[in-house]
Amino acid sequence: MITQKKMIRNIFILIISTVALMLIFYNGLIERNYTIYTDKLLKNQSMRVVLIADLHSHIYGKNQKEIADLIRKQNPDLIGLTGDIADDRVPIDGTELFLQAIKDISPIYYVTGNHEIWSGELDYIKDIFRNYGVTVLENEYERVNINGVKFIIGGVDDPAIELYKENNFDWGKAVYQAFLELEEKPGYKILLSHRPEQVDIYKNLNFDMVLSGHSHGGQVRIPFLVNGFLSANQGWFPKYSGGVYEYDNITHIVSRGLSYNPKRPRIFNPPEVVVVDVIGTK
Repeated sequence: MITQKKMIRNIFILIISTVALMLIFYNGLIERNYTIYTDKLLKNQSMRVVLIADLHSHIYGKNQKEIADLIRKQNPDLIGLTGDIADDRVPIDGTELFLQAIKDISPIYYVTGNHEIWSGELDYIKDIFRNYGVTVLENEYERVNINGVKFIIGGVDDPAIELYKENNFDWGKAVYQAFLELEEKPGYKILLSHRPEQVDIYKNLNFDMVLSGHSHGGQVRIPFLVNGFLSANQGWFPKYSGGVYEYDNITHIVSRGLSYNPKRPRIFNPPEVVVVDVIGTK
């Protein structure tokens, strides 16, 4: 016979277990905020960037309303899409719904990820982005004026672009040469590049901040202990699974991404919309 004391204990254990499972496997959207300070801007100058990575055509709410509303709520000055927004094995419908839903929020810049390139339909995919008013950056940069302040936004194709190039194509060399002239250009400079593990190349470029994705947050995390267990191109316990990484000359921000696949559950690793505020200190 179950006593009242045992029943209360069992109910308590059940509640705790349920809450723990909800936290462990929670896959709803979250907002993650980072603030970066720079002496390249005056104290009254700032810029807000929303970073979106690794959507893989996943759909959040009817017509992508859930994710679009979250982005719109941030009132961003610029939206950066750092690759794998489309997928090579998932219909592109979710990507188009997403672009339609966010096209009027703020200027949008996009670079490819490996999955868009693996699709074999790279030109078609890039044209879809352009049709929604998105600026597609292919080892190039643009000058932008935000709130009266000059910025430079650059972007590179994913290294998988080698599939479309001659055998002697050197991705790192091509990226380096594409931005040599930036050394003489004034303004705060932001680079969009899908892969975080290429950070040694980014350090040799003339950018102040690099925004990346690709790692999916290491898929599985243990809060305060392990930041990620496994990531493509980084293997076990990836160094660049998500967060802010500071170096002498650049700030590198890596999104944990937005993809969700029930066959590969995210553990303590919910999909995230990243909000970056760049604030002047001069």
